[in-house]
Amino acid sequence: MDTTSTGVMAVNSWVVLSACIAFAAAVIGGTFAQGKAASVALEGIARNPAAADKLQTPMILALALIESLVLFGFGIAFLILQKFAA
Repeated sequence: MDTTSTGVMAVNSWVVLSACIAFAAAVIGGTFAQGKAASVALEGIARNPAAADKLQTPMILALALIESLVLFGFGIAFLILQKFAA
């Protein structure tokens, strides 16, 4: 194996590692954000049970938007892997 193909393999290895780290960061960030959003919404419902109907829909919408960011992270990581990995 010549040095050129070894260098390409090293670059591809770093690309795969960086894509995995980026996706892991998106998942961890999304998980913490969803936990915080649900925690605050449930705390508000516990303080004022009559407001449950007003808090439930925005909470579900916020959770869906947070989850969409995680899916975008997955998509970007997948595109990076398809573009650069051998």
